[in-house]
Amino acid sequence: MLPRQSSHYRPASQSFAVRSSLPTLPVPSIKSVSTNCAIAALSAAIGFALLWGGALAPVQHLILLTAANQKLLPLFSNFWLGALAVFAAALLAATIVDCFGLRRPLIYLSGALLGLGLVGLVVSWIFSRDILFVPLVVAVLVSVAAVQFKRVRRQDNELTEKLLDASCRRGSRADDGDHRLLSGLKLLETVLAPTEAIVFRRDAAGRLVSSARLRAASGILPDTERNSVWREGVKLCERAIATREIIVEKVGPDEPATNIALPLRHEDRTVGAILIRVSQDFDDDDRALLLAVGGQMARNLQREQVVKTKRRRGPLDFLSVTASRKRLDSLYVLNGALLEQRIGINALSEIGDGVALASLDGRIAFANEVMCLFVGMKEADTLGLSIFDLLAAFRTDVFDEPAIAVRRVLQTGQAYEHELQFTERNETLGLRISLVLDDSKKQQKTPQPLCLAVVVKDLTRIKEYEQLKSDMISLMSHELRTPLTSINGFAELLAADDQLPEQTREFVTIIANESQRLSRMINTFLAVTKLQRKDKQEVLKIPLRLDEVVRETIATLQPVAKKRRIRLVEQPTERLPPVAADKSMITQAVKNLVSNAIKYSPERTTITLSTALEAEAVRLSVEDRGYGIPTEAKDKVWEKFYRVVREGQEKDEESTGLGLSFVREVVEQHGGTVGLESEVGRGSKFSFTLPRL
Repeated sequence: MLPRQSSHYRPASQSFAVRSSLPTLPVPSIKSVSTNCAIAALSAAIGFALLWGGALAPVQHLILLTAANQKLLPLFSNFWLGALAVFAAALLAATIVDCFGLRRPLIYLSGALLGLGLVGLVVSWIFSRDILFVPLVVAVLVSVAAVQFKRVRRQDNELTEKLLDASCRRGSRADDGDHRLLSGLKLLETVLAPTEAIVFRRDAAGRLVSSARLRAASGILPDTERNSVWREGVKLCERAIATREIIVEKVGPDEPATNIALPLRHEDRTVGAILIRVSQDFDDDDRALLLAVGGQMARNLQREQVVKTKRRRGPLDFLSVTASRKRLDSLYVLNGALLEQRIGINALSEIGDGVALASLDGRIAFANEVMCLFVGMKEADTLGLSIFDLLAAFRTDVFDEPAIAVRRVLQTGQAYEHELQFTERNETLGLRISLVLDDSKKQQKTPQPLCLAVVVKDLTRIKEYEQLKSDMISLMSHELRTPLTSINGFAELLAADDQLPEQTREFVTIIANESQRLSRMINTFLAVTKLQRKDKQEVLKIPLRLDEVVRETIATLQPVAKKRRIRLVEQPTERLPPVAADKSMITQAVKNLVSNAIKYSPERTTITLSTALEAEAVRLSVEDRGYGIPTEAKDKVWEKFYRVVREGQEKDEESTGLGLSFVREVVEQHGGTVGLESEVGRGSKFSFTLPRL
């Protein structure tokens, strides 16, 4: 269970909202400060230039009051002090607008200028002094306009750069455009079988020029005739572009040949046309396919155009009509890429498995028809549904906490896979929850997650076939073992008869030995078959405590160990969580480990069985004081039919070399791992881990 939040706990998002509500002061960069200083100096110079040139005299007479026959004097006797004051005001205004924008500070700047104007009016009336209000206002207004111009240009450059980079990434390479166009023409060839197909595009002058051509061998015409046919085809394409519709024209009244002109359009923008010549009548049922192919080719031409015309940006590009058209082209390319990305989503509707995609806010963004059938809902009802509500439809005794499975996927990045048994409706489903990563950022150490994918597969029919196969193998093994048991038994009885001739006794002994060997071969065959179909055989996973499995195994194998004068000891662990496992398979795996330890341990030694909790897994270990395993053989002991040969001893003929392989296969099927620690002459420690519930 997830930990419950206490009353004193405040979520991170809430604390972030509290912190973000506090005002923050942007820190301008050195380059920005330098630019603002230059703008303020230039603005102050413009203000004083207009003042000295007399352009501001009418404004001064309007807002400054003086007594009759009294001349206004500057507030500062030193000119540079006045210039510095005007420069400081312009720099302050420029810095404020650069940091906070124009909308919010505008009311404060207007109020400050109005207040300063009132002060200037009073000072001019009472003290006959000019506080340089008019050139100061001019400098402030010019600096504010210049900084706002700079901000708009910077934002426009950033927007344009993002658009161009995104469109070029989505677009094809500059040398890949012709290949894509020819590929589209070949696709049309499979349906229409044209004698000739030509893709036209608009050049800079607005004329139609050929970009790609596909011709059949029988469609080649003499040059004189071809020139007239070419001109007629271009005119037909011009008409199709003008009408924005497919135009079909018969070549002659008595000829089945037909010319088809298809405008290449995407988002109400025509970028070219396709001319198709076919030797039969045009079927109107092909119109929808032609329009779809034409739309794809239009997007290809737009992508190619954007890639080919990419250039360096100028400082005034945001005022350029050509640059604006370039941005619009990039936007068309991005819209086309978004349209093409729907191909993958629509393709998910055609597969036979249930598929649902959940965005990282936990809401279902897509669910195909099969998934809707699994959860018993309409497609419209699943959109916006929580992923936990969707997974709740697949709850079983094993999969009873969807939140834990989702948490494990988000924390580890590893897919969560389980087979779910629904005995009440005799159904078996395979559930997989995985994290979809951004392909473009997989080379990073921490790729960016995009969404969660839930895939549900109906395994009922497969399980039925596997059960049928298992029943057939069991039947075959029984039918083979029964006669072999009789042959072996009667052969042993005959071999025990002292009255048999020596030669006959030898023959009977051979029969007994070979029947026993055949029996061992059948056992090996069954074990191998069980391993080969292990990942597909029916597994009934239930909550299982490994410490209980340890106690049952010790009780079962204790008599065998006593015959070898070996002690089996359990090292108990408190509060061990359960795992989801098939009890019979896990029990057999533990028995295999303990049987191996008994078989390869000297007399008067101890075998210790222990369990321990390790993070999100439970580990079971079997430790002996046996002969140990050489370093070069540690990785091989888990392989099928591998048996360790100690120096001076031969391989154990009774061993099939499948016990440890079976352990590994079973553990990996349950999502766990196996481990081995061994030292020659001091013993071995075999262990495995299973995910905890």
